[in-house]
Parts: sequence; structure tokens; C-alpha cells
Amino acid sequence: MTQIHGHFINGEMVTDEARTQAVFNPAFGEESSRVALASKATVESAIAAAEAAFPAWRNTPPLKRAQVMFRFKMLLEEHADDICALITAEHGKVLDDARGELQRGIEVVEYACGIPELLKGEHSKNAGPAIDSWSEFQPLGVVAGITPFNFPAMVPMWMFPMAIACGNTFVLKPSERDPSAPLKIAELLHEAGLPKGVFNVVNGDKLAVDTLLEDKRVQAVSFVGSTPIAEYIYATGTANGKRIQALGGAKNHAVIMPDADIDNAVSALMGAAYGSCGERCMAISVAVCVGDEVADEVVSKLENALSTLKVGPGTDLSNAMGPVITQVSLDRIRNYVAEGVSQGAKLVVDGRDLVVPGHENGYFIGGCLFDHVTPEMSIYTDEIFGPVLCVVRAKSLEEAMQLIDDHEYGNGTCLFTRDGEAARYFTDNIKVGMVGVNVPLPVPVAYHSFGGWKRSLFGDLYAYGPDAVRFYTRRKTITQRWPAGGVREKAQFAFPS
Repeated sequence: MTQIHGHFINGEMVTDEARTQAVFNPAFGEESSRVALASKATVESAIAAAEAAFPAWRNTPPLKRAQVMFRFKMLLEEHADDICALITAEHGKVLDDARGELQRGIEVVEYACGIPELLKGEHSKNAGPAIDSWSEFQPLGVVAGITPFNFPAMVPMWMFPMAIACGNTFVLKPSERDPSAPLKIAELLHEAGLPKGVFNVVNGDKLAVDTLLEDKRVQAVSFVGSTPIAEYIYATGTANGKRIQALGGAKNHAVIMPDADIDNAVSALMGAAYGSCGERCMAISVAVCVGDEVADEVVSKLENALSTLKVGPGTDLSNAMGPVITQVSLDRIRNYVAEGVSQGAKLVVDGRDLVVPGHENGYFIGGCLFDHVTPEMSIYTDEIFGPVLCVVRAKSLEEAMQLIDDHEYGNGTCLFTRDGEAARYFTDNIKVGMVGVNVPLPVPVAYHSFGGWKRSLFGDLYAYGPDAVRFYTRRKTITQRWPAGGVREKAQFAFPS
């Protein structure tokens, strides 16, 4: 009998089987299970459970909330192998990559364990005559997260640990393409002692998303995904009076200077461009080489490295790259490669015809490498979300930076150099939210915050880190005075000072 993944609502697994969708093992190209797509009533029941749980959870001392997070962290570590196996089976990424993803999520849980310190307000005694003033950070209520397929464990943990630690209750709508890891994580969070209804998971499609965006009980929504959907989430959510944080797409450039350590830069590019089959919003998809000599050397060494890139099922730890998530994704990537050729780019390495023995129906594609890419080509302008690296040639650092600044996305970028002056100029002036120097994937650690500029982020606050406290709470400032007993005071008509 085919397994059907349901929902996690009010501490229990719930199955809504009116509509279901296939979940595939991308290494074999076969349906492995099915997932229930929530009806409007099912999503509303999750919101109702979260709303009912909010008053008691809001008044739970932050230290007790932190204790739940400590237990949750331990359970995640104990069950890491099981969670990573679920990620690989449904997403396709190599197990080592899944472990890295889970670890980065656990780091946010660790940060959430410090919530008693993070929620400390400010206090001023005698701000005026016998007047004390202080601020508090109060939770919003029911909040929601809508997350993508490419990080089924990590991206949800960018959101709900901090939201819950701040005293909110949460409804998660993960990707319906790989639902098992979020459901497993929900069970572990409940096992850690989280009260029923504080954390809920609903699987679904646009109907579930729109229900969360339109329901007045939902106070805020966090989203990670493509830019067109992020823009829709932001416009719809704000029109319904919600606080919205919508992280969109990217086209991340790496600039390679003539003085760079080319061998190390090429190694870094291989991991950043082809790791997780390029299905990362922080993947490097454009290498901007300053000078033809640098470009020739980088392209030659990338071509050699790609000749030994091992692609296959993610369960085999000797593989560096697994399949992409679906046949639709595979077809889209192949079409972009064909467009790049037709538009005049030089296809140095073509991975479109890769066949993995024993996995002939899997969604595999080899690493692809283009040279002589120009800014008007679709392989340069669009987020391909696959293992395709474009090499663009520039004459100077300033020209390379102008390319980056002119692009609609501003998520991540990096510079390979040995020149401190160039690095300082680059980091200070580039119009991108996350910048690396000799670090190809500058994903901030859990106690900083993650977010891009331009059309890579809609909203004012980044994900996790200090911005998470600001996003998932409202500041309230209280000013209090106790006049001396028996003293009759005159009315004051001037503005208080």
C-alpha cells in the first residue's frame, strides 16, 4: 500500500486524502509515496490549533521555552541519520550535503536556546520625575512559514525555532515535493515537550498558501523561494495586514582577480556551483574572470575538474552530486543549456546526456560549463537552479562589480583575491546582501542574519539571527509613574517633557 504523508496538527498526524500528489525518489525517477494536499478547512484547523495554544505558550517563561529547544536539539542530533536519509530519498542530495544542511538548522536551534537573553528589554529608571520607562518584546501570535524543496530541514529551522522561542505559535507549509523530513522534525519537537498546537505542519499547494496569507488570525509569514512567488507572497500578505519576510531568487557572481590563488578558487567554484546539483539560492552560477588570461586558466581547470566529477545517487558517499528534484527541473535545465548554445555562448562541458548505470530513469544531469557568456543571454539573466556555471570575462574589478550591481538579484557574491585593498573596496561598495572574500558561499552563521538585496528580498528584516527576534516580536514601551500619596497635582496642558 502506498504511503500517504498527511499533516501534523495539534500534536497528531492527520490525513486529508481528498487530494494527493506523488512524491518521487529522484535517483530512480519513481514514485515513492504520496502527500496529502490540505483543503482550506485543514489549514484553518491548523491555524485554530495554533491560536488556541498561543495564550498559554505566550505566558510560558522564556527559560522554559529554551529548555524545550535544548531537548529538541538533542533529539535532532540523535535522529540525524534518519532525517538525512529522508532528505536524500526525496530531494536527491548526497548524504554528506544533507548532514551539512541539518547541522546548519541545528545551529539556529542552538541560538534559540539563548532566548531569555535575546528577549531582554531595556529599562530606564527616573526617565522623568518619579517616572520609569522600559520596553518589552512581545510575541505576535500565530505566524507561518512557507519553505522550498531544496532545504527541507534547514530552511524551516531558519524560521520556527526563533518564532516559537519568542512565544509565538507556528504553522509550517513545507514543499510538497519532499515532505518527510519536516514531518519527522515536527514529531521530534513534540517529543521534546512542546505543547500541542504550538507547532503545526500542513502539506499543500497554492490553496494552502493562500489560506495562510488571507486568514486574519495569521499575524506574520516567512517565505523562501523564487522571486516571482516571493513578490506574490509579499503583495498578498501585506495587503491582508500581515508582517511579511519573503526571500526570493538569486544569481550569485564570483569575481576572480589576477592575483587570486586560482587552484583554490577553482576548487571553491566546483563546490559552490555544482554542490547539491546547483539547487541552492546561494550557489555560484556566474564566475566573472578579470582578464582573459585568468579566464583561460579558470576555464581550463574547471573543465579538467568536471571530467572527474562523480555524479550518482546521494546514498553513495563517493558521489559529489546527486540528481535534481524532478523531471520538470531536469527538462528546464536542459532547455536553458540549449538556449545558451543558441544565443552564442561557448559550451565547454555539456552534461545533458549523462546516464547513471542502474538509474537510467533518474533525474541526473552532469555539470555544465559555459564560457564567453554575455549579460543579455538567458543563462546569465535567469536563475537556472541547476548545475550550470557561466564564465563572463571582464577587464577590471570595476567592470565586474558593475555587472553584479546591474543584475536584478542581490543575494550573495564573493571575491577571490590576495589584495586587501581590493577586498575592502569590494565588500564596502558591492550592492549585495551577503559577501564573501575567498569564501564562495557566505551563508551567515546562526547568530548573524541571512538576506539579500534588490529582488532577492521583499520586506525589511532578514531571516534568523538578531533580525528574527525583531521579526517575530512587537516592541512595547511602557512609561509608569506613581505620584507621592496625598499630593494634589495641577493639570498640565503643555506637551510633556
